[in-house]
Amino acid sequence: MDTGLGNPALTHDEADPAALLSLQRDAARRDPNPAYAARIDGLTRLEAAIRQHKAAIVGAISADFGNRAGPETMIAEIVPVLTGIAFARRHLKHWMRPERRRVGLNFQPGSAWVEYHPLGCLGIVSPWNYPLLLTISPLIDALAAGNRVIIKPSEFTPRFSALLAQMIEGAFDPAQVTVVTGGAEMAQAVCALPFDHLVFTGSTSVGRHVMRAAAEHLVPVTLELGGKSPALVCPDFDLRAAAKTVAIGKFFSAGQTCIAPDYALVPAGSVPAFADAVLAEARRMYPTIGGNPDYTSIVSGRHFARLSGLVAEAEAGGARVLRLTDAPEERKLAPTIVLDPPLDGALMQDEIFGPVLPVIGYTDLDAAIAFVNDRARPLALYVFSHDPVSTERVMSRVISGGVTVNGTLLHCVQEDLPFGGVGPSGMGAYHGQDGFRRLSHARGVYRPGRFSGFAFLSAPYGKRMAWALRYMAGK
Repeated sequence: MDTGLGNPALTHDEADPAALLSLQRDAARRDPNPAYAARIDGLTRLEAAIRQHKAAIVGAISADFGNRAGPETMIAEIVPVLTGIAFARRHLKHWMRPERRRVGLNFQPGSAWVEYHPLGCLGIVSPWNYPLLLTISPLIDALAAGNRVIIKPSEFTPRFSALLAQMIEGAFDPAQVTVVTGGAEMAQAVCALPFDHLVFTGSTSVGRHVMRAAAEHLVPVTLELGGKSPALVCPDFDLRAAAKTVAIGKFFSAGQTCIAPDYALVPAGSVPAFADAVLAEARRMYPTIGGNPDYTSIVSGRHFARLSGLVAEAEAGGARVLRLTDAPEERKLAPTIVLDPPLDGALMQDEIFGPVLPVIGYTDLDAAIAFVNDRARPLALYVFSHDPVSTERVMSRVISGGVTVNGTLLHCVQEDLPFGGVGPSGMGAYHGQDGFRRLSHARGVYRPGRFSGFAFLSAPYGKRMAWALRYMAGK
């Protein structure tokens, strides 16, 4: 993903993020641990703002893309955030309760527990591809955890970013949540602030810059960075069924999804049949590309040119390419299948982030697993098999941020599952209770009983201490 931290600004905002952070810090000092009712109120106001502006959100995102299918925005953005808010409200009281922990025999009598406290003031830097979902999902967790937030949305979706700023301004005091817009300089300024935590969603390359900036103030980060997520079709799974599911996941929003299947691994003899089946499914979903409101445009001319270049390079390197008909005047790159692309080409080195699916054959399951493991750990893994042995074999040997078995994308929208990457695909996870805990400080507390042996552990040390230590050490 690319949030455009290194690109020219498209919009500007005169807001001073450092001054806004100071405002929020003062508010956090006055109320460092908002009560349950205050947190519920924040979530309720957020829900009301989204419901009030549903049509405007759909329209703004579509205008920013050139065309974004309205049902895609509803399915992938508005419905999940409303579901996430409802889930947080339903479970927040339980999440906030202190957790009892065991006390070792050597420290009895006594009691121990963990309290979850707000971290304080957070930054959220969000991308253009799902501008509502990838802004509001971490905001839900931040509000549930009692934090204050400064949001920097992407300049590549200027209409939505302006609408988001308006929505948040109407629902929240800036001392609680606020939005700053602008381009690269504003994004860099936000990432350099001494937050208590920074959540960034974007490309791995930009994520390195974000982490470097955060390190200056020892700001902990949650990074969701994407990568090359494989779809591994095992020999026992029906090719047509796999092709249908992969096509849906790959061509949703024209492939501009961080967890879209980036490439498919199928048994070597099945590569042509699988490719034909994926393209047939794409043709069923999108009988035409140009003028079709159901097919989403590539977000910018630069991104369209990059994707076209990836395909051209692979084709020049000897790959076979199957495709539907593009509509370049609408920035619509048609579903494209690339069979056995050069492995050292950009198509297989970089995250594609578009409707281009490389299909690669493998000789046996061990070879397919090795192929995935020879590359950076992916954000998502899709394994297709009805054989529990094969499924477990893949899942136990391939490390990924998340997994959907016999499907694509769907693990991301399970509110009771953590969502995040691992290694180059990110660090940290959010959603539901995992997000609440990620954006909280887990404070351990121990309280000795009325009669405590602690007083006997002080100097001067003698026979009594020697006996106590033998007892405590188990000898």
